[in-house]
Order: sequence, then C-alpha cells, then structure tokens
Amino acid sequence: MTIEINSISEAVNRIRHLLEVNNKRIIVGIVGKPGAGKSTFAAELIKNLTDLNPKLVPMDGYHLSNRQLKQLNLEDKKGASNTFDVFGFANLLQRINREISTDVYYPVFYREIEESYSADAVVTKDTKIVITEGNYLLVNEGGWERVGKELIETWYLKADEDLRMERLIKRHKEFGKDQKAAESWAKGSDEINAKIVESTASRANVIVKI
Repeated sequence: MTIEINSISEAVNRIRHLLEVNNKRIIVGIVGKPGAGKSTFAAELIKNLTDLNPKLVPMDGYHLSNRQLKQLNLEDKKGASNTFDVFGFANLLQRINREISTDVYYPVFYREIEESYSADAVVTKDTKIVITEGNYLLVNEGGWERVGKELIETWYLKADEDLRMERLIKRHKEFGKDQKAAESWAKGSDEINAKIVESTASRANVIVKI
C-alpha cells in the first residue's frame, strides 16, 4: 500500500521507523522528475538524521563521462537512463547493503564540470542510513531493476510543474547555458526524461508532497 508524506518531520519519522523495524543498515531511494527538488529534500533528511551518521549517495555519480558519451554519440542525451553506468550503481548499493563492517567509497558528480570524481565520498561502517536519489530508481528494465532490489523503500517526490521548470532553467543557466539553450534543454531532453520518471510513480512505496 502506498502511503503519503506531507512534511519533513513525517519523512524523518518514517526513516527512523524503517531502521527500527529492520534492525540493519537501510537504503531509501528518492525519485522525482528533473528539477523536482530531490537533492534539496535528501539534504534536509540528512540534516535531520545526523545522530545516525547518514550518507547521501546520489545516482548522478554514475553518469557516463563526457568522453564516453561522445564515443557513444549520446552527448545530447546526457541525463537519459542509458547514459549512466547502471550496473556499477547497482553494485555499489549491493556493497553498501552487504559490506557493513568496512568503508565503501563511491563517486560524486559535480555539475560545474559535468563529470564525476571516483571514490570521492565514503559510507563508513558506522553509517545506519543511506539516502540515494535520482530519476530512474523505479525503472524496471535495462538494469535499473537491480537498483530497486537494494532499496528498503522508494519515495516519489511530487512537485509543482511550473516551479520545477523554473528550477531547471535556472540550473542550466547557472552552469553555463544561455537563456535559449537552457529553455531548450529543459523543455526538450529533460522533459522526455521527466515523462519516463512520471510513468514509474505507481511503483513507489511513498508519495512525498512537500
């Protein structure tokens, strides 16, 4: 049964409950369309769970490099589901679930350079909660189904569509695109991806409306 969450406090209480009833390290996935506010929401959760040494492990660390995208002729598709190393990401989550007595390093994506640094952050053996966020955590094909199997729950973040588009365009401008290019990418490639994400919402355990 899908439940609904309407505040950060409800979200934090839900995570604490999940940890209590499972009595092990857990990974919660946050899904939403591009610009839905996933990173902001995940960061707020982390801030409210500091006593459990939480870690944020975004899907974005597994973007294919710009060099690989060029070789695959996918430069104009960056952000689509087939422009990630999904098997690498799934393997990371599997390690986080199973290697609880050792540190697990993972890559971090930096928008200012549009690339990831490998082994740039770490889930330590003291970490009880891992939050991962990304567009395609609920996709059930192309290797993404392996990701879903590693998550204790997956939450779908709903957002006002006008605000979401405004955020996207602003983000693209902040990282180098002019107004026309930012709008074109947000309403083109991003919107194609958003439709795919929206089609997976019914598989979520939790719908978040905040």
